[in-house]
Amino acid sequence: MRPLWSPHPVRHFEGGWAARDLALPEEVPVALVFDGATQAVMMASPGDLEDFIRGFALTEGLVADAARITRVEIVDQGAQGIEARAWLTPGTGAALAERRRSMVGPVGCGLCGIDSLAQALRVLPMVPPSALRLAPGDPARAMAALEGAQPLQDATRAAHAAAFWHPEEGLVALREDVGRHNALDKLAGALLARGTDVAAGVLVLTSRLSVDMVQKAAMLGAPVVIAASAPTSLALAHAEAAGLTLISRARGARFDLHTHPERMTQECPA
Repeated sequence: MRPLWSPHPVRHFEGGWAARDLALPEEVPVALVFDGATQAVMMASPGDLEDFIRGFALTEGLVADAARITRVEIVDQGAQGIEARAWLTPGTGAALAERRRSMVGPVGCGLCGIDSLAQALRVLPMVPPSALRLAPGDPARAMAALEGAQPLQDATRAAHAAAFWHPEEGLVALREDVGRHNALDKLAGALLARGTDVAAGVLVLTSRLSVDMVQKAAMLGAPVVIAASAPTSLALAHAEAAGLTLISRARGARFDLHTHPERMTQECPA
């Protein structure tokens, strides 16, 4: 996922103007096509697109596991964008019909094109039981691991990241994108392809926690989400109902624990 270099910007300083080189992230239309039908068109970074379509299929409820995806193909359509194509096992068409999207999704949008309130506020599966327990210092360790492994963000200062962190193994996988939802979908696809036991670790996000990010985390089966920014009230309600531990504003030793504190090794006030 290479940045683009903008050779002619100027920056204003207290003493005047100065020319500088500037790295910018790529942003292209990516059509997510299942069994020949376009399910969504998202503005995204053009890397890890096989992970993207696998993760989108999982977090949007189109498939339950990797076995439902029989083949993935990435087709560059030149100036028009890129098609990420997936073929599913027979009988998966009902889920496609229920979650059909027809609108272009900008990078900040996670629910664009859904045509009913029931789809927007879908009932989430309960997070599977897990033996995972976090020490009070773990959110800082997880966030530090994420912050030290973001080459696109380091080059451009304009990308989001989603990572999977294990208390014993450290950083297991990380994906970046100009869109926060896309980064999480790409991570979900990578974990799905590897057969990673998501219940054994933590999702770590650079972004705020809106309800759609909680929905994707729950569909992935993650027991804990740690984010750099704050959640919405609706995100908290859905996390509580799905059995998801939500940790926000993780900065150094400080963090806010919102839901399901039983996954912390140190008892905290009710």
